[in-house]
Parts: sequence; structure tokens; C-alpha cells
Amino acid sequence: MQSPRHDVAIIGGGLVGASLAIALDRIGRDVALVEAAPAGALPAVFDERNLSFAEATLHGLRALGVLQKLRAPTGAIRRIHVSRSGDFGRVVLDATEHGRDRFGEVVVARDFGDALEARLAECTRVTRYRPMRFEGATLEGDVRHLQLRAADGAMTTIAARLLVGADGTRSGVRDALRIAADAHDFAQTLFVARVRAERTPDGTAWERFGPHGPTALLPRGDGFFGVVHGVPSDEADAVAALDERAWLARVQSAFGWRVGRFLASGPRSAYPIVQTVAQALVAERAALVGNAAQTLHPIGAQGFNLGLRDALTLAELIEAADDPGDAGLLAEHARRRAEDRERTLQFSGGLARLTASDDPLVRPLRALGVAAVDRLPALRAQLVGGALGYRGVVPRLCRGTA
Repeated sequence: MQSPRHDVAIIGGGLVGASLAIALDRIGRDVALVEAAPAGALPAVFDERNLSFAEATLHGLRALGVLQKLRAPTGAIRRIHVSRSGDFGRVVLDATEHGRDRFGEVVVARDFGDALEARLAECTRVTRYRPMRFEGATLEGDVRHLQLRAADGAMTTIAARLLVGADGTRSGVRDALRIAADAHDFAQTLFVARVRAERTPDGTAWERFGPHGPTALLPRGDGFFGVVHGVPSDEADAVAALDERAWLARVQSAFGWRVGRFLASGPRSAYPIVQTVAQALVAERAALVGNAAQTLHPIGAQGFNLGLRDALTLAELIEAADDPGDAGLLAEHARRRAEDRERTLQFSGGLARLTASDDPLVRPLRALGVAAVDRLPALRAQLVGGALGYRGVVPRLCRGTA
């Protein structure tokens, strides 16, 4: 019996994989979407995390018809306020000063998962293989043959002209392609929760740095804040064990009183932070996108925004090609993604290291950097461009011109 054959097989049905499947269906490509989660269940990534969508991301998701499927209210990011405990100065970016109403919006991951699921249900060219796991792939001529394992252990083989790994930080596709990855353990764990404060969100996204990690407060659309609190990894178990009162007191101490007293918190989730960067984005008839290509420190909320630009760049190139796995197409994809990827990695990783350092010799340098952002329009414009999601070669759908 001949294996089912598709134009593109995507391994991973999370944020980036599902978005790519929708983008390819939109341009008429036959897509296999291989998902570990069974029908009726969202992948684990669609939890209570708060996702910060840059303007470019909002353009892309609107063009895909996903943004319109959101049911819960989103929180507009109209200002970005950055400071560090113990340092002088701050950086405040206001969207109105740059001719915009907002830099982006805050969306709860669970709500985004529901919107993607609703949009996928409308796709007519996406075959969903679930629950199944990727076991390996072989290359024969212009086709990749993929081995998939079902929940009951049964094996299935499908074929595709292009294999895309969108299967996260510990990517099985990346391993199967023998693409090495560089890892940097920040020795931090981030705790994520929903909190209520005396003051309601006013459109300001707060990023407060300290020697042990960042504490960010994002304006949700439901009147709560999304809090992200970084702690040294060796303290993670102790922080997880804190009762609600002690947890709020810890966050209050790290963040300060800019929104008044923290009054209540929802459940906490914890995520160890390890930056993982694939040494190549493409192989023969294969590509990596999203966290499989690069997993960033979440500082500055760059991860999904970068991953969506991966996906939409690849879809844009495939739209203009007869063969989605053509070597020239994949080389061009890697070329287009290079600057955006490198600059975003430098920003997120560099900022995490710089702000975490408690070396007294570093403090004056940080203060000079803050002053430079305020005084040098070109540097400020670069920071704003990154916040909006415009770095390097921006895919067409993210420019809002489609």
C-alpha cells in the first residue's frame, strides 16, 4: 500500500507549527500536521502563559484569519517601561510617540490555542495525524518518508517533499537531521501566573530586572496582569512551595509598587530557561522553525514573534515555488532568516546577561546604555523596531500589506 503523500509535513502542532499549517493551506498546499496531542485536547504549550504579540505578529495572524477567532479580550501594549533595581535611569517607550496606538497585544496562550484550533477546523488541505509522534525520516529522491508512531504503538509512514520541524526545544526532527544545537543554561526558572493588583492595567508593559532575573508585568485584557518572575534555578522548588501570600510578597519585593499592592494570584507554572540554537536552519528537503530552530530567553517576549516570522517566511517562499523542498528555496529561507534571527538572539540573550550581572563595574555601563536610548534617536528607533517585530527581511504578511 502506498504511503499518503503531501507537499509539506509539519511535525508539531503548537503555536508555530499550527500557524504554518494554516499559512500553507491558505496558499493551496497539501499539508500533513503531525501532533502529539489527541483530537479535542490542546498541546501543553497552550496554558496560562501570557503571549506578547508584536505589531508584525498581529498583522500576520490577522492575514491568516486567526486573530479574528480570539474570543477572550486582549490587552493592548501602549507603553513599555524598563528599569533595573539598584540602577539609575529607565527606558520608557510610548507608542503614540511613534505614530501608533499600540506596540502589540497580550494574549493568553490557552485562548490563542482555541483560536488556532478553530481556524484549523476550516482548513481543507490539512491532514492531521494525531495523536502521533515522529520516529524518524529517510530521504529517497525528492521525497522524505516519515515514520510516525500512534498512541497504541502502531506505525504509520507518510511521504512529503518537505519536512518541517516545529517540535520544540528538544526537537526530534533536529536530532534526526543530525543538526547540532548550542545550549546556554541561564540557571534561571521563570514562574508565570495571573495576578490582581490595586491598580488595573493601563496599557503599560513593565520589565523590572534584578540580579537573579527579570520580573515582568503584562497588561491582560481581563483586568488582571500577567506576571513573569525569574528566580535562580536552585531556588525554584522553594518558590513553587510558597503559599499565595508569600508568593505575592516575593513578587512585590522584586517589582515594587508601580501598580499598588498585589492582591491575589492564580496558579503558578514554572519553566527552566535554557537558550538552544540550532547550528543550521535547513537540511536536504527539511527545515526547522520556531523553538526547534531557536529557543530564546523569554526576556522581551521575542520567542513566538520570531518563530512566526520563520513560518511566514517559509510559506511565502513556498507560495512562489513548484517544489516546496527545492534546495535553492531552502537556502533562500536560511538567508532571509539570518539577520532577524541573529539580531533577536543578540538582543534577548545579551539583555538577559547584562541585566543579571551585579558586578559594580557593569552598573555604569548599563546607566550609559539607558541614557543613550533616551538621547540617540537612531538607537531608540532600533529598539522600537524590535518591539514592533521588524528586524531583517520581514515576511509580507507581517508587514500588513497582504
